[in-house]
Amino acid sequence: MNRTTPIRLTKIFTFEMAHALPGYEGDCKNLHGHSYRLEITVRGLPQHRPGHSGDGMVMDFKDLKKIVKNAVLDDFDHALLLPESVPDDVLGVLKRQFEKVRVVPFQPTCELMLLHVVENIREALPPGVELWNVRLHETGTSFAEWCATDEV
Repeated sequence: MNRTTPIRLTKIFTFEMAHALPGYEGDCKNLHGHSYRLEITVRGLPQHRPGHSGDGMVMDFKDLKKIVKNAVLDDFDHALLLPESVPDDVLGVLKRQFEKVRVVPFQPTCELMLLHVVENIREALPPGVELWNVRLHETGTSFAEWCATDEV
């Protein structure tokens, strides 16, 4: 058996989140929500550690789940995501009314949320495991995708 061939693992997550795109010329400038689907693919070599519980694994799916929970889901699931450009008085009202208002230093488009997710997950992966592909589905028919092979 050739354990020098890289293997890709993918885990799929779902979460609910609301956001608004201030300045956008369309309906998405208003507060609205989505049922997001997040696909995380990592790449690495299966471990050769006879007698160890991780023998034969690139990484345990439960460990990937924990990383994504800590890096993404804890912040985004059932949250309202807004850019820091929203006026302080508006943010104050929202934060008094709702428990999970998150302010980010970017326009919370699917594309920029995807890059945020990539950055956070990449930092948390164990040595020898690389982030390979991430898809963030904003709707059932629309998604943004990042691939490691596209980076320069």
